[in-house]
Amino acid sequence: MTAPAQARARAKVLPVDADDLAACVSCGLCLAHCPTYRVTGEEALSPRGRIAAMRAVEGGAPADGAFEEMMQTCVQCRACETACPSSVPFGRLMEGARQVLARRSVSRWQRGAYALLGHHRALLALSAAGGVAQRAGVVPPAVSRRLSLPRLPVRQARLQATGDDVWLFTGCVMDAWQRRVHAAAIAVVGACGAGVALPGASAACCGALHVHAGLRDEAAGLARRVMSAFPGAAPILVDSAGCGAALKDYGHLLGTAEAEAFSGRVQDIHEWMAARAGLLPVPRPGSGRPRIAVQDPCHLRHVQHADAAVRTVLAPYGELVELADEGRCCGAGGAYSALKPELAGAIRAQKVAVIDAAGADVVASANPGCSLWLAAAGVPVRHPVEIVAAAAGLQTR
Repeated sequence: MTAPAQARARAKVLPVDADDLAACVSCGLCLAHCPTYRVTGEEALSPRGRIAAMRAVEGGAPADGAFEEMMQTCVQCRACETACPSSVPFGRLMEGARQVLARRSVSRWQRGAYALLGHHRALLALSAAGGVAQRAGVVPPAVSRRLSLPRLPVRQARLQATGDDVWLFTGCVMDAWQRRVHAAAIAVVGACGAGVALPGASAACCGALHVHAGLRDEAAGLARRVMSAFPGAAPILVDSAGCGAALKDYGHLLGTAEAEAFSGRVQDIHEWMAARAGLLPVPRPGSGRPRIAVQDPCHLRHVQHADAAVRTVLAPYGELVELADEGRCCGAGGAYSALKPELAGAIRAQKVAVIDAAGADVVASANPGCSLWLAAAGVPVRHPVEIVAAAAGLQTR
């Protein structure tokens, strides 16, 4: 690196790589894939517009309210990365920009909510209280739909470990609100001949939402806790696309050889299952072949690149229907739907229209945020492992 380049590196305002920021050639191929640009048509709400703003801040422009709005309205779906001919790592650029803004843009209540995710017993207790409030009518159905809340469980059966061939990452919201998916995952993995181990309480949260919000230090702390919960060398299976993407990025987040090795053990559960397609349970007689529309969670398609594995897994259990929007975002974006409900709703409306046109019986989605957000709009959504377990008649309780 030349002396001027080193000087620029020392003077950086944003904690991003200067070469990454310079890689964008403003070709515009990302525009059709950016959810916020598609619903607004505003250059400022496109990947190249946001990169131009980052460059301006690096050049001395203030990181003011306008800059903050451009950064905070990004869903962080990273579809632009898939479309980009220059391989611009937009996700990391956005994480750096959010890190600078977090000091003033992440409110006290947001920080409290993110902190709760790392305390699983408290999260379960609060979810159960929410379930009681729903049943008592204190939380009207309209409010639950607006917040993408499912019918929260008041009591849940404990998951049972079945062996030590693989680990299953259970996480925070996924375990609190969709534990049935974990139960189905354990049943399907067992039908493939493998025993499943479950982590302890230190694996309460992967830190994905913290990274998205710019709370890098908090995410790093959670990452270290998670790593301590999975000793040994067995594969770590993840049935939440967003969590899987975060776990696979621990090497970058922590910058250690130990974290790199840990990330190398992580697999999306469909990757593991697709590699054992011949061992998948046979559909039971009379289960039929429903039309299954596959909704690709952004962090499964654009970050993990594991979307083909979902199709391999589901193919024996129904007629797969490809949506006509090339895997574009549904607008959930982790906490995005709660923080930017108008934009998220407009993005979801486009996705729901495409789903309706497909005429499927069920939509398969491998991420809790996506499935909850779509279900709140009336879409019949199930996790792929649930579809497999039901078709094979597996016991998941």
